[in-house]
Parts: sequence; structure tokens; C-alpha cells
Amino acid sequence: MASGKEKRAGIGRNVFFMGLASFFNDIGSEMILPLLPLFLTNVLGAGQAVVGLIEGIADSTSSILKLFSGWLSDRFDSRKPLILAGYTISGLTKPLLYLANSWPFVLVIRFADRVGKGIRTSPRDALIAASSDKTTQGKSFGFHRMMDTSGAVVGVVIAFILLYFLSMSFHMIFLLTVIPGVLSIATIALFVKEKKIKSPGCTPTRFSIKPFSGRFKRFVAVSVLFSLGNFSYAFLLLRTQDIGMTIALIPLMYLFYNILYAVVAVPVGNLSDRIGKTRILSIGFLLFSLVSLGFGFTDSLWVVLILFALYGVFQAVYEVSSRAFIPELVEARHRGTAYGVYHTSVGLAAFPASFIMGSLWQFVSVEIAFGFGAVLSLISAVLLLTWVRE
Repeated sequence: MASGKEKRAGIGRNVFFMGLASFFNDIGSEMILPLLPLFLTNVLGAGQAVVGLIEGIADSTSSILKLFSGWLSDRFDSRKPLILAGYTISGLTKPLLYLANSWPFVLVIRFADRVGKGIRTSPRDALIAASSDKTTQGKSFGFHRMMDTSGAVVGVVIAFILLYFLSMSFHMIFLLTVIPGVLSIATIALFVKEKKIKSPGCTPTRFSIKPFSGRFKRFVAVSVLFSLGNFSYAFLLLRTQDIGMTIALIPLMYLFYNILYAVVAVPVGNLSDRIGKTRILSIGFLLFSLVSLGFGFTDSLWVVLILFALYGVFQAVYEVSSRAFIPELVEARHRGTAYGVYHTSVGLAAFPASFIMGSLWQFVSVEIAFGFGAVLSLISAVLLLTWVRE
């Protein structure tokens, strides 16, 4: 729990500075990510299935590491070293895309970047939970998501200016991500403080899921089902190009989505603290179902604009509510492992989700591809309210 002197912007010191580090890190990430599917398909000649393969492997790569790093942070009651290592790896590997001349090289860099994410995510979420009051978990995670996504907004704006107004090459934009990467590393190293939460006698010496309640396990199961249909946003960008938007303007749609995400993240967190995480999260699943159907069947760029707005609201609801829900289900001394179990489970589902999406689009039809995600998210919403309800 953070004291008044340790609070900034109404939240704990650690939450504030981890949010700031995520802000810088996401500037670098989002200078790259909205351009990467376009770079792969238009410059390197890769197809949608390859995009799905890369995104699936990238997201799944970090999954096992999230489990291990979460348990390790519980084992040694130490979060910061793993958080710092994760941001360092990601911050220093992304600029290497400057050297990319084939899609396998892109795959290697995305793999390395996600290794960093896998190392830092579970310990960071556990430290945010430990640095927050019990009644403000939603607010703290909402603030962190808001800062993370605000960095995405800045990153997309920078990428758009460099690409559209300065006609800078993809490779040079990738190289410039070294600047925000270094800033994120420095923020963690200098300002985030370790927070011990238990005595040595409580230290878990080996991995086990026995301490977790049946409700937590059901929540993870539903989250995995949803994740099987929660394909990468890269397909939304490709679909936007498919409908008729020029490459240089596509980052603006991604920017719009991130602005909505950042704006609603804190209000969503506050609302989840008041009315319950499962209610808010089920609304998020329903929003994703609507977005999937819309992208599958529309041919209007105006409709796409609305869908990107809804997608931004969905992401805020999903990321904030799911992370803030876990501290209600698990004891503090097991939270690193719990976040690891959660992130690993949904992350492993990311590979088949994106690969299935890309394959259905390329070899069957775009309607079936997006419809698959819509159906799974609808089923997940029903299960969340009936099987995991508060």
C-alpha cells in the first residue's frame, strides 16, 4: 500500500514510474508495430499466413517465460531485477529491425522482443498489485494501461510524421526506436523500488497450482477460450488496407484506436472497482465479437473508423479488468505465479489464434476468418457470467 508521500497522480510511486517506463517503451513499440504488417507484405513480399505465423510465434514466445519469471519473482520475493531485464532486452533489440531484409529476420527480432516482454510482464503486474490499495486495483492497472497506450499514441504519431511527411524509410524508423527504449530502461533502473510482501518462511520453493482457487482456474480457462479467437490487431490493419485505405494513412486508424484506449482505461478501471470485474470484462468480450463481425462484413471506411473506436474501448476493458481481477482471486505471496499462469495460458493461445486467422483469411474467406473470432468471444462472455461470475 502506498502512503500519501509515495503517491503521484493519485496512485503509488511504483505504479507511476512503471507507467512512465511503459510509456517510453510503447513509443518505440508503436513506431514499429502498425508498420510491421505493411512492411512484411509490401516490402518483403510475405502473405497473410506469414504475418499470422510471425505474430503468433512472437506472442506465444513470451508465454512460458511469463510463467517462469512470475514464479521466480515469488520465489525470491524480488520483482525489479526481472522487470529491468525485460525492458532492457526489448529496448535494445527492436532497433535491430533496421537490418531486416527478409521475413525470417523479422521473426527473430520479434522473438527477442517478446522474450523481454515475457520476462517483465508477470513480475511487473505483481509489483503493481503489491503497490496498490485493495480497493484501487482497477484504478492502478487502468493508469498503467493508460500510460502504456499513451506511449502508443505518441509512437504512432511519430511513425506517421516520419513516414508521411518526411518520407523516411521503414528501416530508419525502426532504428530510431533506440531512443525511447533507453529512456524506459533508465526509468525502471532509477525510480522503481522493490516491495517485499512476505516473510522468507512463506516463500514458495517450487511451482504449483494447488494454492489457486477453482474460480481462478475457471477464469483462466475462459480467458484461453477467448484468446483462441483474439487474433492480432495486425489483421485489422491489413483489412483496412484491403477495404481501400492508403498505406500512409493506416497508422492514423491505429492512432485513433489507441487514443480511445488511453482515454477510457482509467474510467474502466474505476468502474470495475465499483461494479465488478467480470461484468465489465463480459462487456469487453461482446465488444470484440461486434468488432470482428464488423471487420468481416463491411466495405466502408467510415464503418471501419467506428470499429477501431470500439476496438480501443474493448482493449481497455480487457487489459485492465483481467489484470485487476487476479488480485481478488489469489493471495499476495502467489500473485507473481498467478500472473504467470494467466499470461502463459492466454499467450499460448495467441499462436493458434493468429495462425488460424491468417490461414482462414488466405485460404477460405475473410468473412469466415473474422466470424471465427466473433463466435468464440460470444461464447466466452456467456461462460464468464455463468461460470466465473462474482
